[in-house]
Amino acid sequence: MVGTLGAIWGILGVTLILGRGLLCIYPFSRELCGIPLSGLEWVALGASLVFMGYAEGYKGFQLRFSPRVAARAFYLKQNPTWLRVLLAPLFCMGFFHATRKRKIVTYSLTAGIILLIVGVGRMAQPWRGIIDVGVLLGLGWGLVSVWYYTFKTFAGSGPSVSPETPDAP
Repeated sequence: MVGTLGAIWGILGVTLILGRGLLCIYPFSRELCGIPLSGLEWVALGASLVFMGYAEGYKGFQLRFSPRVAARAFYLKQNPTWLRVLLAPLFCMGFFHATRKRKIVTYSLTAGIILLIVGVGRMAQPWRGIIDVGVLLGLGWGLVSVWYYTFKTFAGSGPSVSPETPDAP
């Protein structure tokens, strides 16, 4: 029972983190609708959508992050501890009780994302909105893929990737 609650809290917490990101950048993306764009800006918008859809949405979330989050939630369900359950969203994202490589990747990506958020936050419109529209696509793709892999994992087929815990093969 505790493991099930932990898994639910883990996926819900990851959903809230990604959802908050979507809500924070939506207004800047929406602002872009009222700004007339030059030809170069339209090309940049298209490039942002293609690049972020592919790099963030498909490669980052669909192929790596989302299956691992689902696998770690499944692992948590079967191997609960009070710390893992309490901090389930962070556990599912790989911040602790993970292989050394997973922790290095998780902390490095988090630091890089924070730096990008600060950098993009200092940009003026329309460039900020152009980048944020691509991020909005990537994060939305990520959120849907987290739900997809969670459903797929818990519906009976089990995890498709290793949870990358110290005791996993």
